[in-house]
Amino acid sequence: MSVSAHLTELKKKHETLGLEVEQAQRSPGIDDLHVAQLKKKKLRLKEEIERLSN
Repeated sequence: MSVSAHLTELKKKHETLGLEVEQAQRSPGIDDLHVAQLKKKKLRLKEEIERLSN
């Protein structure tokens, strides 16, 4: 897999996680720990995207 294809895939996953976080935060019964885990995963993806972009 080329770097650009990998970056595209990571960006899609990052966007999807962003939507999941938003949806989870709007849900009244969602566990805060779950939201925090999603945010950490999203941050790791963002860091990987930035690392590969440079």
